[in-house]
Amino acid sequence: MPTLSPSGHPEPSRHRRLAESFGSDAERYDRARPRYPDALVQRIVAGRPGLDVLDVGCGTGVAARQFQAAGCRVLGVEPDARMADVARRFGTETDVARFEDWEPGNRNYDTVVAGTAWHWIDPVAGADKAARALSPGGLLAPFWNVFRFPSDVADAVAEVCRRVLPDAAFDVTAMAKGALDAYRPVFARTADGIRNTGRFGEPEQWRYDWEWTYTRDAWLDQMPTLGAFTRVPPAALAEVLAGVGAAIDAQGGSFTMGYATMAVVAAVRTDAA
Repeated sequence: MPTLSPSGHPEPSRHRRLAESFGSDAERYDRARPRYPDALVQRIVAGRPGLDVLDVGCGTGVAARQFQAAGCRVLGVEPDARMADVARRFGTETDVARFEDWEPGNRNYDTVVAGTAWHWIDPVAGADKAARALSPGGLLAPFWNVFRFPSDVADAVAEVCRRVLPDAAFDVTAMAKGALDAYRPVFARTADGIRNTGRFGEPEQWRYDWEWTYTRDAWLDQMPTLGAFTRVPPAALAEVLAGVGAAIDAQGGSFTMGYATMAVVAAVRTDAA
């Protein structure tokens, strides 16, 4: 989840360091992070196999591979060379660059997507760059997986984090209870950035609710890849994982996580200059 200040804006002093921390264990990130609903991918593709898709902040290519499986050609843009190396290894051509600095040149795309990454990008500069990369009528579709623990697991996770990380720079309760409210300012800034370009139609929000059952080991594998934990010292992280693991064991060794996948979607106006 993004690290947010009380106003809901990313904290500038930590923004870039956090964005660059995910590559410290890129293999785990690719293995453990959840995929995106097929219904979302199909709606973006809209039954048009062969689309040229630009995947912004593609990471290790989690979303890119889903669009490739739907028949699309995908180019990734990823600022972390370690993440990009994994994306290439799994078959996604990837340029290493911050999206704000990347130049499309003469390349045009039918769709620009960003899977749980657009909050690391300046919403105005990013939307303007996407508009320049898209063909008339092309679609910009950043989207996010937002999780919500069941209440009993949430309480246990929050208690462990408060005990081990009393000075945590993130909202422990929001992290444990679910980040949808924390993300709402992100969705609003994304839509405002799109409007600011004057080159898109009115942004829409799409929502897909789904569930995923995690074993204890599967969740403990994913937890260190969350932005809240990528910079926690190893000894403290081990203590957090041990406490969360014990809480999951007390629930029978597994639990069902609720997810909402949210997308902010807008099409380039055909009359845009």
